[in-house]
Amino acid sequence: MKKSLTRIDDFTTRREHLASMTDLELKNYFWELAERCVQPMISLASTHTSPAIERSVLLRMGFSSIEAKTLVDKTIQYQLMGKGSGHVVFRLSRLRNIGIREAGLLLIKDEGWEDVRHSFEVRS
Repeated sequence: MKKSLTRIDDFTTRREHLASMTDLELKNYFWELAERCVQPMISLASTHTSPAIERSVLLRMGFSSIEAKTLVDKTIQYQLMGKGSGHVVFRLSRLRNIGIREAGLLLIKDEGWEDVRHSFEVRS
C-alpha cells in the first residue's frame, strides 16, 4: 500500500518577505544568500588541503601523475604541506626566476627546498 505524500503549498506565505522587492533587490538578495552558503567552504578550503588536492593542482600545472606524487610527498617531508605543493613550486620558480616545470623538476631532485623553506620562514 503506497502512502501518498501531499505537499502543502505554502509558497505564498513563504515569499511574503520577498513580495515587495524589485528584480534588482531580489538579484542582490540571491547573491547575498549564495555568498553566505559558500563562505564556510571557502574558509575551509583556504586553511585545509590534502595530498589528493595538491596532486590535482600539480597535474594542472603540467606535471605528470608520478611527478605530482613525488612533489607532494616531498612537500610533506619538508613540512610545507600547509603552503601547498603548487605554491611551493611557484615560489621556487619566482625565487630563481625560472619556469614552473624547471622549478618542480629541481624540487624532485631535492634541490631548492631550503630556499623555499627560508622564503616561507619555516624553521627546521
